Amino acid sequence: MFGLGMPELIVILVIVVIIFGAGKLPEIGSGIGKGISNFKKATREGADESARLEKETKNDESKKA
Repeated sequence: MFGLGMPELIVILVIVVIIFGAGKLPEIGSGIGKGISNFKKATREGADESARLEKETKNDESKKA
């Protein structure tokens, strides 16, 4: 996992708690989760749109031939 071991992860966690405080961590986690969810949704919609356009292009080409 990016060459990070347990000691490095603990140091990072301690720094995050010091900077943001323990009360903000759930809000930060929720925000990150929503961001990831929105990114996946947008990626999925983009792939669907791309597939639809490709299908339409093939249909148009077959009608011309």
